[in-house]
Amino acid sequence: MTDAETSEEAVADTSVSPVVAEVTEGYAFDEPAIELGVLVEAEQPVPAAKVRLPLAMMNRHGLVAGATGTGKTKTLQVLAEQLSAAGVPVFAADIKGDLSGIAAPGESSEKLDARVRKLGQDWQPRGFPTEFYALGDDGSGTPLRATVSSFGPILMAKVLDLNEVQESTLGLVFSYADKSGLALLDLSDLRAVLMFLTSDEGKAELKQIGGVSKATVGVILRKLTNLADQGADAFFGEPEFDTEDLLLVDADGSGRISLLELPNVQDRPALFSTFLMWLLADLFASLPEVGDLEKPKLVFFFDEAHLLFNDASDAFLDAIAQTVRLIRSKGVGVFFVTQTPKDVPDEVLAQLGSRVQHQLRAHTPNDAKALKQTVATFPKSTYDLAEALTALGTGEAIVTVMDPDGAPTPVAWTRILAPESLMAPIAAEDLAARVKASAQHAKYGQAIDRESAREKLAARLDAGAAAEPAPAGPAPADQPGDRQPSPGQQAPTEPAEPAPKTRRTKAERRCSRSCRRTRWSVRSRVPPPGRSSAASSATPGGADQSSLRTSSTWPSVTCNSTSISLLSAWSRLTW
Repeated sequence: MTDAETSEEAVADTSVSPVVAEVTEGYAFDEPAIELGVLVEAEQPVPAAKVRLPLAMMNRHGLVAGATGTGKTKTLQVLAEQLSAAGVPVFAADIKGDLSGIAAPGESSEKLDARVRKLGQDWQPRGFPTEFYALGDDGSGTPLRATVSSFGPILMAKVLDLNEVQESTLGLVFSYADKSGLALLDLSDLRAVLMFLTSDEGKAELKQIGGVSKATVGVILRKLTNLADQGADAFFGEPEFDTEDLLLVDADGSGRISLLELPNVQDRPALFSTFLMWLLADLFASLPEVGDLEKPKLVFFFDEAHLLFNDASDAFLDAIAQTVRLIRSKGVGVFFVTQTPKDVPDEVLAQLGSRVQHQLRAHTPNDAKALKQTVATFPKSTYDLAEALTALGTGEAIVTVMDPDGAPTPVAWTRILAPESLMAPIAAEDLAARVKASAQHAKYGQAIDRESAREKLAARLDAGAAAEPAPAGPAPADQPGDRQPSPGQQAPTEPAEPAPKTRRTKAERRCSRSCRRTRWSVRSRVPPPGRSSAASSATPGGADQSSLRTSSTWPSVTCNSTSISLLSAWSRLTW
């Protein structure tokens, strides 16, 4: 019996309440759909009134919200299982590390058996094909990496939250690196190019690209350092992850589930947002336009989405809102899992077609305000939603989705199906073994450090330093024995060692100053050559006056009282 026939029987049954009839008819689709749960009436599940989601509407995005411990993660697990079974690949961010059990079969228990019996669920324990990933080295999964070049200047500017001037500067740097054959693979390459262009060696090349302010480069370098401190150094590099590997389907037709471990996302939110911006942008650029399909190509689940949006930059929020709005036509769906709808920006919330709202608590005025705002976002229904949302049990939710015609389905108090996979993390040893045996780990597990901008610029600077001529120094002195004397020339003799200097007394220093003054007085009184003077015609010993101007005619002067008297007398005589 088909779901449509079951719906017709439920409507024809006069004992069925209007709510059951409305929900049964509203969720009876002829198109392929996944089962989320069954209606709850008078605190009892109604197995005949199934709550389902059309596969064709999964690319209209959705929201799973609720207070801590109300069953949001298990709802995510059920949705991922159902999508995988329908042949749809899934990507999920595993914040708390409790989604890894989706790879292993579930374990039966009395409580679980009683639940599935009441729901009328044909529960069969099984695991689903799963790949485990990590951002760089932050986790035990296969590392995901991307190159700086693949980001490009526009996306990198959004990641760094640069202004227009800084963004244009970054664009010039990317253009220069591309034309110069400088591969930008990791953050150290980008730093090396920025520092080179503002150095003395790069001034000439800097002028060719229009000039870059050192102050602007300093801002970009500081922001790169902050991003690296968030763990981005481990994310940027090679081999770069091919986003097409998220679209894999196994041989049995099951969609591959890709789990990204994010154990420290609360301490490194910038790293997660950086990866997410790149991933969605790369998918949007690579996937063709397909319009509305019978089932999506890929569905994203972002658990603890409030960590993604808290303190996010305006550029990041704009990029997410634009991607969510446009990526639907690429056949990709996005579901956010968070505590309250107000955690998601209005621009993003307005694009979410499916709503799975778990229990909300109103213990504080802010909680009461959030409850009132949540109620206002649901279609009109027979429920008192303000009361119902606070009375939901664990594993129950208020649900409304988009039917195949794009209209909202009736609001339904739903008890969610039990996951068929393990509802707990798998053992660390089992996880490590699965990662090591994965073909994706063989492809992306080993980092590659090939020659890039940093190494090429370092080699260029080293070559320039080696080509510079050595500075000219004093000519080396001839060593004794290096020269042979010519005929008739006396051989050089070894210079005598200078006498050791002795410290003069204060009296000797005064005497030396007096001698210098007296000698200057004597020299100043000698008439210049050619001057006719009777007084100057006679000199002691009949010597010519001009000869007195040569130093050879002056007596040797020593610093003592006798020399001072002699010089004074000589001065009076010559004058």
